[in-house]
Amino acid sequence: MTVKNWQIGLAAGVTTAILISSLASCVSIPKGAIAVKPFDQKRYLGIWYEIARKDFKFEKNLSDVSATYTLNPDGSIKVKNKGYNFVKKQWKENIGKAKPVGDPEGARLKVSFFGPFYAGYNVIAIDKDYHYALVAGNNLDYLWILSREKTIPLYIRTEFLKKAEGLGYDVSQLVWTKHNHQ
Repeated sequence: MTVKNWQIGLAAGVTTAILISSLASCVSIPKGAIAVKPFDQKRYLGIWYEIARKDFKFEKNLSDVSATYTLNPDGSIKVKNKGYNFVKKQWKENIGKAKPVGDPEGARLKVSFFGPFYAGYNVIAIDKDYHYALVAGNNLDYLWILSREKTIPLYIRTEFLKKAEGLGYDVSQLVWTKHNHQ
């Protein structure tokens, strides 16, 4: 009887390890999307303001959203996301870590705010001066338009929306971030 319990325990442990491993490495890019290459990680560091996003539970009811990227001593990137919850009337902040995925010359990163669990962070468009960026997540559920300022020129907005639609994003679902508290 103990041998059978040991085998069940081993099978459960292996299954759990496989599940955790597969969840921890869920860093893909939407079909048809191509990450920017070459990508200068150091030029991407600094503050970015969220202009628009596909809404999801971690950003629900947030305005004044910004992300600050700084280099960690180990070469990874510290990600500090901040936003104002206009329903609860309080600031929310999360600290995470990003690392390159695959080719270090490409703009494919994996980001984690929850220990070993990573998600895809793919810069799929950026202007030559690194002032405006279009970022895709793992799939068509995640998309961000970012700017170094709290606004974005209409021609960049139009270009990014056209690119996103071409990949299959429903841009009518975007939440346009208000910046009133920063």
